[in-house]
Amino acid sequence: MTDLHPEPLAAPDAPRRQPRPSLGRNYRRVFGASVVSNLGDGVAQIAYPWLASAVTRDPVLVALVAVAQRLPWLLFTLPAGVITDRSDRRRLIVAMDTARSAVTALVALAVLWLGSDLPAPGDVEALRAAGGTDALLYAILLGASLLLGCAEVLRDNSAQTIVPAIVEPQHLERANGRLWSAEQVANTFVGPPLGSALIAGALFLPFAVSGVTFAVSGAIVSLLVGEFRSRARAGARGAAAATPPGSWRRELAEGVRWLWAHPLLRPMAIILGIVNAIGTLQFATLVLFAQEVLDTSALEFAVLTMGAALGAVVGGYTAPAISRRLGSGPSLWLTLVATALTPIPIALTSWWPLVFAMFALATLVGTVWNVITVSLRQTIIPDQLLGRVNSVYRFFAWGMMPIGTALGGVIVAVAEPGWGREAALRAPWWAAAALGAALVVYAVPKLTTERLESARAEGLAARAAARAADGP
Repeated sequence: MTDLHPEPLAAPDAPRRQPRPSLGRNYRRVFGASVVSNLGDGVAQIAYPWLASAVTRDPVLVALVAVAQRLPWLLFTLPAGVITDRSDRRRLIVAMDTARSAVTALVALAVLWLGSDLPAPGDVEALRAAGGTDALLYAILLGASLLLGCAEVLRDNSAQTIVPAIVEPQHLERANGRLWSAEQVANTFVGPPLGSALIAGALFLPFAVSGVTFAVSGAIVSLLVGEFRSRARAGARGAAAATPPGSWRRELAEGVRWLWAHPLLRPMAIILGIVNAIGTLQFATLVLFAQEVLDTSALEFAVLTMGAALGAVVGGYTAPAISRRLGSGPSLWLTLVATALTPIPIALTSWWPLVFAMFALATLVGTVWNVITVSLRQTIIPDQLLGRVNSVYRFFAWGMMPIGTALGGVIVAVAEPGWGREAALRAPWWAAAALGAALVVYAVPKLTTERLESARAEGLAARAAARAADGP
């Protein structure tokens, strides 16, 4: 067993264990903003695919909406890292939340004005029977998804780099675990049912509410106190260091070289990219699978996604204990095994509660992966490179998501003429299981506890040396 960050032992005569230290006011503000923002994401998680399924029944076009939202992770992630390291990360988060609020409000207005001819949100039979595509509303939905994806890339990269500035390294796993658990409660436990209830009232309502949550999140982040530039960019009294013109390519190359030369983060980024591609392959046409194979209503579809929240909450709070119990390497292996096994029951069933259970299991171990690996990255990547290396890591890890999403839609479209509609909607789950099994064989030998803990120890030592060099 490996203890990642052991708590100090109480003295033999101590009457009880000392309480854990507070993570601080800034952390509570980041925590609150993240919960509010993820509530909006959870509402949108139901609203966008449901709107897409009302606008068109073409599986490729439905998948293309998700592709548009994920495409910026492939195209915009690398420059976003340079922007993050050059800028005040607090201001970036506020700006991106404001942009997301504005775009989502515009979608709400478009649905209110142009969506009168769409099938009623609660009428699943009418949705199934709908034909053709509302071209104008679809174009607005596609463009908004692309803009929201760009804002999400920059916001999320900034948010991950801001956490190490407000939490000590030895508390990162606890801070990230609590953050992910709360985010998942808002994102997939509270948000989707709220979204389905709003859809039942009017299709534009979830977009309006989501836009408000993004605005509130930005307002909370604006209250953070302190300096939130990288150390290399902060001059005396917090002034930004000058950046010579034409240095973007050099700075970006520095981040790419650092990650590619790292013997652990490079394969970890590639492995996570494949995991994410497999996941999005399955979820590209989930709304059609849920409506036509699992026979779910909007409310049942929302409840179905809550399985992910249940697993994420458990995973977020238990990740440090699981890592201590099994070792960090085997804890990551759980995610890989689940990637291969959980799609199989889903491919075989037409009973949505079983799918709910598989989602819970997959996200439980997936959250354990996130808590361990993000805390590891925040520990071992130098502060002055954190934004860029994080973005390069996410280029590999998240850049595969639009590719997986597109592949999921194509699989259904190609399979449908020969296999029929239902078998075609089941096909992505079988493809995911096969790819997951191959990934287990490739990845397990590369993710050992020894390699992870050695990298963590080196990172802690380098951070301690950097702080000592900075002086008191």
